Amino acid sequence: MSYQWLTLWRYADTFLAAAWLTLQVTLLAFVLAVALGLVSALAKSSPIAPLRWISHCYVEFIRNTPVLLQIFIIFFGLPSLGITMSSFTAGVLALGINVGAYLSETFRAGIQSVPKGQLEAAYILGIPRRQIFLSVVLPQAARAVWPAIINNLIQLLLGTSLLSAIALPELTGTATVINARTLLYIQTFSVVALVYLVLSNLFSWLGTVAGRRMFHPPLVTPVKKSAWWWAKKWLTNPVKRENAL
Repeated sequence: MSYQWLTLWRYADTFLAAAWLTLQVTLLAFVLAVALGLVSALAKSSPIAPLRWISHCYVEFIRNTPVLLQIFIIFFGLPSLGITMSSFTAGVLALGINVGAYLSETFRAGIQSVPKGQLEAAYILGIPRRQIFLSVVLPQAARAVWPAIINNLIQLLLGTSLLSAIALPELTGTATVINARTLLYIQTFSVVALVYLVLSNLFSWLGTVAGRRMFHPPLVTPVKKSAWWWAKKWLTNPVKRENAL
């Protein structure tokens, strides 16, 4: 048994390279997903009917079709239209578009959770619409949906395993190749499962820390006043002196 683990240890660098590639795909696709989700949420809340229709079609198509099918359409289907790309680019694009549809509904729910009274007060004060969105709506919406955003990030990380179907050497694809060479099924896939577990918990912890920093301001420790400060305040307050007399 120890010999089997020693054989697998020789592929440690390969596992690390695959984990790094998985992180790259996850972060890039998440940035794309946040951008698409925010634009789609704003379009769906827009008074312009064509924008609402386009956003609705995008969300409904993505949420009601398999992720693997979307990956195949981008990687195998677009070349027939003259659009070719690497498996890395196709994977980032497919996962970003997919998660963006889910984040669209998340962002829309967060925007709708902002009390309308605050928006009306901002309009009355003459604050520009852009400033209202950036200073009033966005911070409160982000705070309301922050746990859902982190959950989508973790789901995106786990979804990168599907990119092994288009020969991207991420964690699952690399594990499949190593398993074919060594025939160490349990050991190989146990290592990959452990890496996914570590990365998922790392994202969860970072999301919690970031949420506390952004949405929970640090408590201000009250400064202890000296006896001389209280005596001076009492001497300079005529009301307290008269009551004492």
